[in-house]
Amino acid sequence: GVGIKIVTGDNFETACQIGREIGLLPEGELPQGAVLTGDQFGQLTDQQLLDGVNDLRVLSRAKPMDKPRLVNALQEKGHVVAVTGDGTNDAPALNHADVGLSMGITGTSVAKEASDIILLDDSFASIIRAIKWGRSLYRNIQKFIVFQLSVNVAACGIAALGPFIGCELPLTVTQMLWVNLIMDTFAAGALASLPPSWTVMRDRPRRSGENGDFIISKSMARSIFATGILFTALLVGVLLVLQDNGHLSPRDLSWFFTFFVMLQVWNMFNAKAFMTGRSAFAGIWQSKSFLWVIALIIGGQYIIVTFGGKMFNVVPLSLTEWLCISAMTMPVLLFGEIARLIQANKTVK
Repeated sequence: GVGIKIVTGDNFETACQIGREIGLLPEGELPQGAVLTGDQFGQLTDQQLLDGVNDLRVLSRAKPMDKPRLVNALQEKGHVVAVTGDGTNDAPALNHADVGLSMGITGTSVAKEASDIILLDDSFASIIRAIKWGRSLYRNIQKFIVFQLSVNVAACGIAALGPFIGCELPLTVTQMLWVNLIMDTFAAGALASLPPSWTVMRDRPRRSGENGDFIISKSMARSIFATGILFTALLVGVLLVLQDNGHLSPRDLSWFFTFFVMLQVWNMFNAKAFMTGRSAFAGIWQSKSFLWVIALIIGGQYIIVTFGGKMFNVVPLSLTEWLCISAMTMPVLLFGEIARLIQANKTVK
C-alpha cells in the first residue's frame, strides 16, 4: 500500500533505467505522466500537478525546491508522505514531510536535524522494517484494546445485572482489583510484546489528520460488544446455576471468580489472533512473553484461590474443579478458532 517515487538530480536516462531495474517503471514505452524532468515539473501549474501527482513515478534532473512542492501536492491529495534524503538541499522536504528519513552515514548534519528518523545503515530495507514494526505495534495496541474493553463490558454487565438476579456482589473489591491487574498490566505486556508479522504489510496505510482512522475500527467494536455481551450472558447463567435462594457460598464465589478469570485467559488467545486471519497458536513458541504472562495469570489465580482466604473471600478448589472450569471456558477459544478458519476459507475463495 506504499507508493514509491524517485526524485533525483541524475539525468533522464539514468533515472528511467533505475526505475525499470527496481520494477517502478515497465519495460518499453513509458506510461503518460510517469516520468518528468525538473524543467517539465516546474512548468506544471498547481492544479496540473495535483491532477497528475499520483501517476508520477520518477522525477529526473530535479531542482532543490521540487521535492517540497511534490511533498505538498501529495499531502493535499490526502497522502501520508515520507521522504528520504542525505543532502542540505533535502532539508526543506524532510521537514515538510509527515516522516523525514535522513541517512546516518552519508547524510549531512542539516538533513539529520530536519528529519524525524535517521537510518543508521543508510539502507532502504530499514524503512521497510520500520513500517513493519510500526504497523505491528499499532495492531498490538488494537488487540489490547479489544481484550480490555471486552473484559470491561463483561465486568460492568455482571456488576449491573447482579442485583437483579439476587446477587449484589458477584465479585468482591479485591477480586476486581486482580481482574483489573490482568486487564491492564499483564494483558498490555502480553499483547504489546507480540513479535511483528509480515502480514501487516498487506494492510492499507491509515489516514492522518482530523479525518484520520479512529483506533477502534468497526470490526473491533463488533468484537468488543459481541464478546462482552456473550460473556455477560454466560456469567449470569453461571450465577443463576450456582446461587441457592439468592445466596452464594464462599466455594460458589471461588468457583465463579475462577470461571471469570479463565474466560479472560482463553479470550487473550483470541485477542492475540485478532485481525491476523491466522490461528491463535500460529507462531506461539516465538511469543515467549505472551506464554509467560498466561502462566503468570493462571499461577496467580491458583495462589489467590488456594491461599487468599478471607482477603479475597475464597476457598481452595480441587483439581477436578479446576479442570472442570478450564473445560467449560475453553469453548471461548475453540469458537474463535472456528470463526477464524471460516473467515480464512472465505478469503481464499
